[in-house]
Amino acid sequence: MAEGLTLPPTETVPLAEALERVVASDTVADRDYPPFNRSTRDGYAVVASDVADPPVTLDVIGETRAGEASQFRIEPGQTVQIMTGAPGPEGADSVVMQEYAERDGDRVTLDRGVASGKNLIFRGSETRRGEVVLSAGAVLGYPEVALLGSVGCAEVEVHGRPEVAILSTGDEVLPIDATPEPYQIRNSNAYSLAAQVRRAGGEPRILPIAPDTQERTRELIEQGLEADLLLLSGGASVGKYDYVASALRDLGAEFFLTGVAIQPGKPLVFAKVGGKPVFGLPGNPISTMVTFELFARVAVDLLAGRKASRMVFSGARLAKDFKHKPALTRFLPATLTGDYGDVTVDPVQWQGSGDLVALARADCFLVATPDRESWKAGEWISILPR
Repeated sequence: MAEGLTLPPTETVPLAEALERVVASDTVADRDYPPFNRSTRDGYAVVASDVADPPVTLDVIGETRAGEASQFRIEPGQTVQIMTGAPGPEGADSVVMQEYAERDGDRVTLDRGVASGKNLIFRGSETRRGEVVLSAGAVLGYPEVALLGSVGCAEVEVHGRPEVAILSTGDEVLPIDATPEPYQIRNSNAYSLAAQVRRAGGEPRILPIAPDTQERTRELIEQGLEADLLLLSGGASVGKYDYVASALRDLGAEFFLTGVAIQPGKPLVFAKVGGKPVFGLPGNPISTMVTFELFARVAVDLLAGRKASRMVFSGARLAKDFKHKPALTRFLPATLTGDYGDVTVDPVQWQGSGDLVALARADCFLVATPDRESWKAGEWISILPR
């Protein structure tokens, strides 16, 4: 899919506004980290061999606090009182914690030994000056933001957010502020897709609804192809009035998928038109959501410059026995209960892939694979967080 894709231009943003953006270039360390031998405890900096046979009494030659340079070099039989985050004195290779020290003037008795390197992080042990600390394609979460701040990046070059056009199809679909007849539905898919696109790092653009005519469907698809990615909702199956596939063929589409062995979401289309990726997603709301997460989100990731998709499957124990028809991989709304180490999953009662009320009650999808028909209560089964 990545071959031939044109990514949006990069931009430079303040670090404070860079959360969830994708780094466009490698970032290197501006100095060694830590830049000095840093104490991780309040205590006494020592040579480990001096305290190999405690209790040991040493001469205290000074004190170093965090935020000041060390002025000392210790010789055998000497120590420096040191605070957490302070630089260790020359000659020290470890720190004995304050809890094991009894001070008496300029001497201290340490009643516990310590291994060399304990409680002292040595200069450059995290990274060296000039080494890459964050690679292009990384997504900026709060740890990455902190890392960039620590190496002095007040601004960061990021990939532009891909524009994703969203086109819902069908005469039965109305704007969400319309009053529908009993046989009509509101265009909720466009808004759920827009939310998923934003969460994936894209910029959604909702197009007018395409009626069930070949000409208008093609016109709106052409408008959608001005974006970096086009998502169509509905009209991708083989019904008499489903015009998406034929309109795409008229525009010279190269098809890669025309169906997948999952439920909900089987009638999925993936194609490229003039190098632009296009997904024809099923029209039922839960089918639309599932197929976006499983397939279309990968395209958003690639266009956003990410190294890989962020979709993560997990697992939980079943709350009760479960059966399904093993021809397809099924993604069923479910709820998680319990605490850490004892989490169970239970399918939600639903009326099929149009049941948004059931999905709103769920917090994950139970994933039933096609290789088996049933699971017993207490068995592990895969889940996909919602």
